[in-house]
Amino acid sequence: MQTLNGKKVAILVEDGFEQIELTSPKQALEQAGATTHIISPKRDKVKGWDETKWGQEFPVDAPVEQANANNYDALLLPGGVMNPDKLRINKSAVQFVRSFFDQGKPVAAICHGPWPLIEANVVKGRKMTSYPSLQSDLKNAGANWVDQEVVVDQGLVTRCNPDDLPAFNRKMIEEVAEGQHERQRA
Repeated sequence: MQTLNGKKVAILVEDGFEQIELTSPKQALEQAGATTHIISPKRDKVKGWDETKWGQEFPVDAPVEQANANNYDALLLPGGVMNPDKLRINKSAVQFVRSFFDQGKPVAAICHGPWPLIEANVVKGRKMTSYPSLQSDLKNAGANWVDQEVVVDQGLVTRCNPDDLPAFNRKMIEEVAEGQHERQRA
C-alpha cells in the first residue's frame, strides 16, 4: 500500500452528498496516512444522503470561502445528486475546484461529482466516466466519456457508482501519492 504521510486532501461537499462516497474514500485516504478536511459552503456541518434517506451529519473543517487550494495536495468530490448540483452554482466552490487544476493537483470525482468540473471548465479533452446520466453533460463539455468502473487521466480520477469504490480508492491513493501532474493543468 502506498503511503500518503504528510499529504492533505480537501473533500468538497454540500448537503446531500452520497454518504458512502465520502466515508469510504475518506477512510482509505486516512488509512494511507493522509489528513482530510471537509470543505463546504456550509459553515458548521453537512448532512449526507444514505441511499434513500438523510444520513449522518459531518463537521465542516473550513468554509469554502476561506479554504485555499494551495494548502492541499488533492481534491475529492463525492457525488449524490443534490451535492454537486448545489456546488456547481456556488462561485466559491467552482473557483476552489478550478484552483486544483490550475496547480496540476490530483482530483477525484465520484458518480455525479463531475458536475462542478464541467462548471469549472476543466473537462475538455479529458477521458472520464461518471454516473450514466451525466454522459451527455460531459460530452457536451468536451470530455471523452467512457463506460468503465474507474478512469484515470493525468491526475483526474473518475468513477461510475458505489460498487466501484474499492477500485476508485486504490487509483485515487495512487494519484495522490504521485502528486502534481503537468497535464492536469486547466
